[in-house]
Amino acid sequence: MNEPRQTRQLTDYAFFFDIDGTLAPFQTVPQDVSIPSHVIGQLGILRDRLGGALAFVSGRPLEQIDTLTRPLQAEAAGIHGAEIRTLDGKVTRASIDTQQLSQIEQMLAEQTRALKGVLIEKKSMAFALHYRQAPDAQQPLQALANTVVDRYPDFKVQAGKCVWEIKPRSCDKGKAIRFLMASAPFFGRIPVFLGDDITDEAGFRYVNQQQGVSIKIGAGESEATHRIAGVTQVYEWLDDLINYKINIDSLRSV
Repeated sequence: MNEPRQTRQLTDYAFFFDIDGTLAPFQTVPQDVSIPSHVIGQLGILRDRLGGALAFVSGRPLEQIDTLTRPLQAEAAGIHGAEIRTLDGKVTRASIDTQQLSQIEQMLAEQTRALKGVLIEKKSMAFALHYRQAPDAQQPLQALANTVVDRYPDFKVQAGKCVWEIKPRSCDKGKAIRFLMASAPFFGRIPVFLGDDITDEAGFRYVNQQQGVSIKIGAGESEATHRIAGVTQVYEWLDDLINYKINIDSLRSV
């Protein structure tokens, strides 16, 4: 006699969400980004049903993540995993030379003073060189970022959507998800990661290695195994998920 097919439950999964371009539409100025309140509510419902196995994995610092997702305070990895907060509230941070950070900040300020429309954003242990309002500055900023990391090898350059990021070399979103997956309530579950950018590819690769569900938001080449068209469609997907319109057994076929 054939054994009955084992069906998966929602609690077999752990969910990880990028923020910008995934849960929130891009804005010209990063400070103008917001997540609709009803989406925060959807995420809260999902987190409760998962027994807490939901985390945000973002290039933003933890403080900004908490502000954007308030009143929901979930586990989170900020600055691509340079700072990670677990369920017990403990924050693990990468070890970075603060003198080097000050030197990099000064160097970036001096070298970009004449570049109109460029925004230099300090993210605690990282820097984002935004050129969304100055597309002609893309190559000069890339050259500057490369010069910085050549001088300070503990950092590396990460490309993003209209941004070059200078971040700790030891950190990426794949390592961040792996760190969270090693502890409760994530341990032993199937990881699901939604992201939209080049910075999310390391996360997709790790999730794929774990036979999880990697979901690319929007167009562009990706190692993700699934795709959702855009932020609005992510909201619809979340609504379907919490209203039981998505068969969990077929989650890998979104």
